[in-house]
Amino acid sequence: MPSYQFSSLNETQCRIHGALDFDELPEGLGIRRLPAWTRSQVPEGLAVMARMPAGVRVQIETDATEIELEALTTSLRWAEGTTLNVPFQLQIDQTLQTQRMTRGNLIKPNPSNPTGFEIVRGEPDSVKFTNLPEGAKYCEIWLPHNAYVALRSITLNEGKSLLPLRAETRKRWIHYGSSISHCMEAKVPSEIWPAVAARHANVCLTNLGVGGQCHLDQFVARTMREQEADLISIKVGINIINMNSMKERVFTPALHGFLDTIREHKPTTPILLISPIYCPSAETTPGPTIPDENGKFQTKARTVADGSMSLTRVREIIEEVVSIRNREGDQNLSYLSGLELFDETDRDDLPDDLHPNPAGYIRMGERFNAKFLQPFLDNRD
Repeated sequence: MPSYQFSSLNETQCRIHGALDFDELPEGLGIRRLPAWTRSQVPEGLAVMARMPAGVRVQIETDATEIELEALTTSLRWAEGTTLNVPFQLQIDQTLQTQRMTRGNLIKPNPSNPTGFEIVRGEPDSVKFTNLPEGAKYCEIWLPHNAYVALRSITLNEGKSLLPLRAETRKRWIHYGSSISHCMEAKVPSEIWPAVAARHANVCLTNLGVGGQCHLDQFVARTMREQEADLISIKVGINIINMNSMKERVFTPALHGFLDTIREHKPTTPILLISPIYCPSAETTPGPTIPDENGKFQTKARTVADGSMSLTRVREIIEEVVSIRNREGDQNLSYLSGLELFDETDRDDLPDDLHPNPAGYIRMGERFNAKFLQPFLDNRD
């Protein structure tokens, strides 16, 4: 059976869309969602999140009716007594087939040390997608959104081959956000909310949602500035509350500066600023947010006297920034309140009072498609 090592494939045979850099490891080709030049600038917490391929797809064309993908995964959200279960999904047109790896590395938390962990080494595993349509077809394999992945090989059934890969013709959408765009709580990779929206609209997604790490870092703005894009969205604010990482004095010019950097190379590309979704404890109280004994995120008692911000104020600032820049001539910048994607009426799908559950993420993606992506595409026809 024809087998191809990922390390030897070129872009005429295979694209790994959404991966901007790779680690060439003995175990396989490791994914990074930020480019190589950012390595010396990226904080450790962000480096962890950028190695999880949320929204990343392996794109191939083939006449195969069976496709087997081998990889070594490292699962971060594993608990004693649970079975390793790492989902991969093959999409052909709008049809999805899900297969799971049950072997791999895992990261075992240390109950006596909240910051400690043990890496339990495992073996590579493979997923096999079968009963595929006859003839040439375009395939996208969605990689896991909540695990590291080192890609090893792709194997086809006998007599089949990889075909020349067509150029990407769909509209390109780049999205930047927090854990609520990374969506580690989703059941499968195609159900992170940006993926739900992208699949509904048939656009090509690059997801820069990074759990806990959306702080308007300039290396992210420069990354977005350099990528091809027909649309950019930036969903910002909740991590700044979570870590109390910016006061109002810093947040407003940082947001302007992030936009200025992107506009240096993309002066007219449509940009959508999205404010945070509903978070009950932070709506009127500044952060930081800390989980309580029940796993519910709560803000510490603070006042706004020191310039710390509640979510209500963050939404006001983001909308004000858009209004100012519109008045100054940027008519391709717009605003969407995160409450239009997930508000207090959705609270039953907010189990930890911060992150939506899988059903909540699906609904967010459907709403974003209906409220923004479809109107955007209709206006471009």
